[in-house]
Amino acid sequence: MLKIHDYIQKSSMPKYTLLLIFILQTSLCFGQVNTKSTSENVALQRQPLIFNQNTTFPQIHTNLNGMVREFVRSMYQDKKGNYWFGTNGNGIIRYNGQTLETVPIEGIHPHERVTSIIEDHDGNIWFGTSAGLIKYDGVKFRTFSFKEGLLGEDPEIWGLTIDKNGLFWVGSIGGVSHFDGEKFKPFSLPNSLVENRQHMMSDKLVFKILEDKAGTIWLTTDGNGIFKYKNGVFTHLTTKNGLTDNNTHALLEDKQGNIWISSFYGGASKFDGTTFTNFTKDGIIQGIETGGFYEDSKGNIWFTAENIGVYKYDGTKFTLYTTKDGLTTNNVLSIFEDNKGQMWFGTWQGLCIFDGDKFVDARDKEPWTN
Repeated sequence: MLKIHDYIQKSSMPKYTLLLIFILQTSLCFGQVNTKSTSENVALQRQPLIFNQNTTFPQIHTNLNGMVREFVRSMYQDKKGNYWFGTNGNGIIRYNGQTLETVPIEGIHPHERVTSIIEDHDGNIWFGTSAGLIKYDGVKFRTFSFKEGLLGEDPEIWGLTIDKNGLFWVGSIGGVSHFDGEKFKPFSLPNSLVENRQHMMSDKLVFKILEDKAGTIWLTTDGNGIFKYKNGVFTHLTTKNGLTDNNTHALLEDKQGNIWISSFYGGASKFDGTTFTNFTKDGIIQGIETGGFYEDSKGNIWFTAENIGVYKYDGTKFTLYTTKDGLTTNNVLSIFEDNKGQMWFGTWQGLCIFDGDKFVDARDKEPWTN
């Protein structure tokens, strides 16, 4: 187990929350799964179901049959229909339509964090994790880390995207890299810094990376605002030129081309290419720490507000959903829409699905999650 200080430096959750987690963890005994691999490259193995595993938070909604001890940080459904769940401390979980199973990976501790999941044009699934970049080609898993040139002394990846040319952009604790499928190549950001920079984890960390419709790359940093990059030219966005907070996190480009920006201390804002609109500062929404932006198939923008709940923006107004609407907690970590049009939410107290009116336990809609 990490020391409290180390864990705080590695997480995007509020520091008072992290301290609570560690107090709870030290008083609980957690079950572990024996994950032997039969292949050097990593074979997917069917795991025994883990019943009655102790959890950090009371799991009122499903915790995937006891496989999730804390919470689900990332969710994805691939082109074949498989559901993938990236957890905070319990590695990767998959449902292939028949079996719900943990995914053991050779040489990787089973209690790694999974911060992002994406799929390339060839159907390979990629995971940004606290152990580096992991690839699943449909048969085996392979890990890319320091040996392949990942920057820094810590392999944890937070930002991961594939641009229109098929080039991987990777944001890790050690900085930004390009990845060609085999090796990492450092990508340097400008040396410009904001005044009195307050980074939480690393002065080199890039949290999220987005390519917009115009081909511009956006990179949110740990306390140093946002960098835009196109054709060799950088633009630095900070509070001095309209950004609401230099501690930025999540990004989303909506169907209209607006860039939505979440932050740790400035709430949620939108950039239309010219002007920043700060919904939190203007009193339209609540919550200074926001994240998890997701645009659903109907064009609604969903995002979380720490300790406040979940917001939905329908293009005209914001609707706030809280425990009064079926959430077991107003702390939500991840949002995802499956190919049925169901909206999933990963909370501190399990997984739920929005039925169009209220939030219900995911097991009520998808019994395989039980």
